[in-house]
Amino acid sequence: MREQVEAALEEVALGLRMDGGDIELVDIDEDNVVHVRMKGACHGCPRAQMTLKMYVEQWLMERVPEVTGVEQVAEVMA
Repeated sequence: MREQVEAALEEVALGLRMDGGDIELVDIDEDNVVHVRMKGACHGCPRAQMTLKMYVEQWLMERVPEVTGVEQVAEVMA
């Protein structure tokens, strides 16, 4: 399943990169929730949560039916 999620995220990333953003797979938990990190212009964007739910989550759930949701991981401050 991880390979399918990575491939679908790469497709999503192409669209995000056109606007200066990006997305990174962090983990897939035992409930098949995909955890991602929004990067570039997407990180800190006020519309990032909407993009995550309305675009990324729908895209992933259509392409990988086992996915039950997508959640954004907070950026770790060093």
